[in-house]
Amino acid sequence: MSAVKTAKETIQLLKGRDFLQISDFTKEELTALIEFALELKTAQKNGEEHHYLKGKTLAMIFEKSSTRTRVSFETGMFQLGGHAQFLSSRDMQLGNGETIHDTAKVLSRFVDCMMIRTFGHDIVDELAEHASIPIINGLTDDAHPCQVLADLVTIYEKKGTFSGLKFAYVGDGNNMTHSLMMGCATMGIDCYVAVPKGNEVSEKVLQEAKETASNSNATVVQTYDPVEAVKDADIIYTDVWASMGWEGDKKARVNEFANYQVNDALVAHAKDDYVFMHCLPAIREEEVTASVIDGKNSIVFDQAENRLHAQKAILAAIV
Repeated sequence: MSAVKTAKETIQLLKGRDFLQISDFTKEELTALIEFALELKTAQKNGEEHHYLKGKTLAMIFEKSSTRTRVSFETGMFQLGGHAQFLSSRDMQLGNGETIHDTAKVLSRFVDCMMIRTFGHDIVDELAEHASIPIINGLTDDAHPCQVLADLVTIYEKKGTFSGLKFAYVGDGNNMTHSLMMGCATMGIDCYVAVPKGNEVSEKVLQEAKETASNSNATVVQTYDPVEAVKDADIIYTDVWASMGWEGDKKARVNEFANYQVNDALVAHAKDDYVFMHCLPAIREEEVTASVIDGKNSIVFDQAENRLHAQKAILAAIV
């Protein structure tokens, strides 16, 4: 019978892996990454050098713009002793018709890792298929695994455990919801998702999350009732009502989601010590009121900071 691997041993086994979906990783692997992220955070706060990636280069491909993703990855590579290159579609032949296949092959000869923030998830999968270096999904229309690893780091940091927690997401059944459900299901957190009719999560992802939750003694529920989701919750989470790239009638969207605003009346159904989370950017008085996001239970800026530490853990582990 083999001995249980330590977190350090688990991290070492991640070398060369892609980071495309939360569901690609086991509870043991995510736990090791979370612990490593907090270790790196402590080192950074103490001013201790941690140059795991000295001489290494990360190519950052942005087809969707971002504040947190760019700054956290670029700063993270610097703190790890490496270098990051920013590449928009305007800077690359990828934007002029060069294939993903050729882009993957060429960049694999120049850099040690690629991060891409794009639209279709098939783009990330194809890049990973043809690259000979690790690929990190910085966001697609289907998933946002880097954000969710940072969210798990934050939950563990604030609550000290994943066991016995109830997580409530209120809003659109989007890429964030998909990755959050899988993260909760893997770590054993009960996850309740409240969405308006017509804005449900992917049925495929929902079923996968439920199957994963059955192995971690957790529950995954999709409901149309935000009060049901938030009742006795330890964590309340929301996101903007119109994700990047969505084009449509803004007024109709606001009306459709009006009953799903996270406000004082809704959070009153949660536990007194609940924490409020948001992946940012936020639109105050739409998906969340200022009284909640700027209130005493909000941890959104600690959550944002942990993007840096979580992504450093990913980079140092897989590169």
